[in-house]
Amino acid sequence: MLRSCPLILALLAAASTLGTVQAQTASVSIPAWVEEGQCGPAPKFEATFDGKPAPVTSQLGPGSDQMILLVVDFTGELSLVDAAKQAVMAEISKLPSNAWVGLLRDQDGLHVLADPSPNRQPLLDAIQDLASTGKPGLFETVSPALALADSVMRKSPVRVSVLYITDSNIYSYREDYTNPVINGSDPHDLSRVFADALIQDKISKLVEEISELEAPLLVVHINYRGDTLNESYQNGLLTLADATGGKGQVCRSVGEIPDAISAAFTRISSAWRLTLAVPPKFHSSAQIHLSAPCHGEDARLSWRTRLRAKEG
Repeated sequence: MLRSCPLILALLAAASTLGTVQAQTASVSIPAWVEEGQCGPAPKFEATFDGKPAPVTSQLGPGSDQMILLVVDFTGELSLVDAAKQAVMAEISKLPSNAWVGLLRDQDGLHVLADPSPNRQPLLDAIQDLASTGKPGLFETVSPALALADSVMRKSPVRVSVLYITDSNIYSYREDYTNPVINGSDPHDLSRVFADALIQDKISKLVEEISELEAPLLVVHINYRGDTLNESYQNGLLTLADATGGKGQVCRSVGEIPDAISAAFTRISSAWRLTLAVPPKFHSSAQIHLSAPCHGEDARLSWRTRLRAKEG
């Protein structure tokens, strides 16, 4: 699905510039956040992996080098898209110099619009010039985008996040997810009872695909739609983000867009990347637990709670 090989090279080169390449070890990385409590600049995180202690071998916190893969999925109403573009540019302008942002578009595969770089102007110009056309591409590209982030993380000790900004409508996808009624006269026809079955099936498959990838996914959907299928779709996007330890939000009005995008960038910047030493092989989906004693009390944390072993 990834259509731009130079993008991979650019991102890996950028990651190498931000940090020193690490050797491969039997380890996994998870995103984590200190939601409440004062832990100081270097809290002592403690973890278990499938119920057994897992040493935290490294921890990269707020202020450390980071890369954000910003994926835009704009297809609709210009007033909402313009509000999103202005909010994104404002948040990018606040980022420190060691936070690099790559801009991608997801229609018909992932395409690079601006390489990650400390030079903000080409990125801001590319965002300003974004068009709102085409078919939504989130379903088709979210796994490749997270796999790309995963490859950057494995090359360098840098925090990496994937942020989708979308206005997508489930009815606009090239593939039909509407599960049309097969027999309208039969009240027991399952297509009548489970109108969103195709959407739920797609979300389940995507959750399975991304459950072995380590970068957090954040999604801001800027155009809430209240019909049954779009509600199921929008809830599914939140499920995808949750599965990676990330977070999603759906905006019900244009006034909510700046706050939602600001919250996404704030969460990205405040993330920790914790590397845990784990068995070389583990089966199925491993359960992760995290704690951080702070000044005699446990801080309130949130983190990626499950991770599936990579195949091969």
